[in-house]
Amino acid sequence: MKLKPIEQQVVAVVGASSGIGRETALQLAKRGAKLVVAARSESGLTSLVKEIEQFGSEAIAVTADVADFEQVKSIADKTIERFGRLDTWVHAAGTAIIAPFEQVTPEEFKRVIDVNLMGSVYGAMVAMPHLRQTGRGAFIAVSSVEARRSMPLQSAYSASKHGMEGWLDSLRSELRYEGFPISITNILPSVINTPFYNKARTKLGVMPTGIPPYYQPNIVAEAILHAAEYPARDIIVGDVGRIIDFVQKLVPDITDTLVGAIGIPGQRTKTIKATDDPNNLFEPIEGYNTVAGDFSDKTIPSFLDWFDLHPAVKWSAAAGLGALALIVANLMPDLD
Repeated sequence: MKLKPIEQQVVAVVGASSGIGRETALQLAKRGAKLVVAARSESGLTSLVKEIEQFGSEAIAVTADVADFEQVKSIADKTIERFGRLDTWVHAAGTAIIAPFEQVTPEEFKRVIDVNLMGSVYGAMVAMPHLRQTGRGAFIAVSSVEARRSMPLQSAYSASKHGMEGWLDSLRSELRYEGFPISITNILPSVINTPFYNKARTKLGVMPTGIPPYYQPNIVAEAILHAAEYPARDIIVGDVGRIIDFVQKLVPDITDTLVGAIGIPGQRTKTIKATDDPNNLFEPIEGYNTVAGDFSDKTIPSFLDWFDLHPAVKWSAAAGLGALALIVANLMPDLD
């Protein structure tokens, strides 16, 4: 499967007003892609388009709530109307309620599922016909490491991300059976320094936080741009995410205990925040149309991501280590 270079692509970025989506749109603009940016925040999209145009790229904005299928369809329709085709769809829209499960209302839980899970489903439903018409392309969903390991106090969010991994795997298998060249990629970020925690609804009585360390949004955007040019299945972003995924597979029962002990007290800051304080669960809020959040002082670099973005080196290194292990194993009897 061969995808177009980014500078030749028309890309829709959904959830683009802040955080990972905004950084992705800006990186795509620097590389010369034509862009359709979508989100609920009209002010966030307006400022983003101005930034994109400063890089000499072309972009249009579509205000849309991804929980509404018709509004998601309008993103695809306006993409075709303006540019005549779609090459890549990046789905990064998300919301959350951070609270003990028993304090979450059915309406709040459903809203998270509607935005995170059904929004991504709707994105694929409207994008796939246009990707087929183009003849090739990529659908890139920004999920979370929580698709592999749920976090306490984030039951709805974790459920939505597990659901995303499930339907993406199913769609990918169908396309491979059919032999159609559309790449389906699941991006699974670790804890990322975006305004996510500023905007989430919470019932903790304080502003929530992720469990440090954080990573900056640019490394997630780099993974997304890579997947737009080079087909990839899953990309975990952030070394801590890889560790969590490994430990969860190895000792899930112990991980349940550790995550509870660390995650429940660790997701609380000392900043007071009431449940009815401004949040983006049902409506967009102003003041957070930025890439980065408030936790830059808690960020660290990630080292293993480089291997996912350079798979030839990764597999060569794995083969080399395998060969070395065989040599050592063969030498052991001689040493005895």
